[in-house]
Amino acid sequence: MNKTVTPLRRQWLKTTLSTALMAATCGGLALSVTTAAGQAAYPAKPIRLVVPFAVGGVTDTSGRLIAEQLSKRLGQQVVVDNKPGASGNIGTQMVAAAEPDGYTLLLGFDGTMVINPHVFPKVGFDTAKDFAPIGKIGDAILILVSHPGVKAKTLQEVIALSKTQSGGLSYGTSGTGGTPHIAGELLKQRTGANLVHIPYKGGGQALTDVLGGNIPLVYTAVAGAFPHVKSGKLHAVAVSSAQRAPSLPDVPTFIEAGLTDFDINSWVGLLAPAKTPRAIVERLNNELNAVLNDPAVRERLVTLGITASPGGPEKFGRDMSRDLSRYAAVVKSANIKAE
Repeated sequence: MNKTVTPLRRQWLKTTLSTALMAATCGGLALSVTTAAGQAAYPAKPIRLVVPFAVGGVTDTSGRLIAEQLSKRLGQQVVVDNKPGASGNIGTQMVAAAEPDGYTLLLGFDGTMVINPHVFPKVGFDTAKDFAPIGKIGDAILILVSHPGVKAKTLQEVIALSKTQSGGLSYGTSGTGGTPHIAGELLKQRTGANLVHIPYKGGGQALTDVLGGNIPLVYTAVAGAFPHVKSGKLHAVAVSSAQRAPSLPDVPTFIEAGLTDFDINSWVGLLAPAKTPRAIVERLNNELNAVLNDPAVRERLVTLGITASPGGPEKFGRDMSRDLSRYAAVVKSANIKAE
């Protein structure tokens, strides 16, 4: 076969190669423009924010506040969709299985995300693998309060008193497996205090009983206890946050009372399904932080007992990982199981 390339064939090859290269280049440019345009256009439709609890609670109220403010900044409606059930597991599982396109988000709650996986035999999601953290919204500071008739006033006095009680010193919480319960069990493990957990169906019922003198102690959120502490109907022993609560600046922290690194808050944050594009996560984090830095929003969160905690996705992810790990040990040691 004659392999000589004639001038005519050489011209044909150059033209064909040139056309192919141009097509490939244009195609790549078209893909690049489409991708960039797609990212720039987010969000192009309403976003669903799944709140895995019923309407009306603090978690729901804080979620609606954030949704309203994000809607203004994103130019698209952020619609709250309440999906209660199984202590938050049902709604959380829905988001874990959703399309990772930025249009289905989760209002994550510490009880559901880092405690439920240890107290339920099956939750239907993997906190570490199924979600992309966007950012923490804020921390709800917890407080240990007592009936004024209890002689012990400081944390160390409460611990000492409990060790003199053959039946132990009772403390009420909003229910089994909640963050106040976990905090109480960790307090027992760290100090040897003889404390007996009394679960209620909500923090309000627990507060009613301690106000009536039926139980000596309650571990609860500052927001619920605040008016009773200010009125003198309850005595504030300590708060379990790293710093003192802004609303109760005279109440010491557990750390100040001698318990090193005893920093336990209930928290709420924003998450997306795993594999959500990084650009979308960063956009949502930037807008969330802008919302949380608004003085009016911060003040509104304070009335709900939440201290705004703007920050990056990585920090929020590390906080969740830390809590998931340390609460596992507390739950196992105390043999806490979902009721």
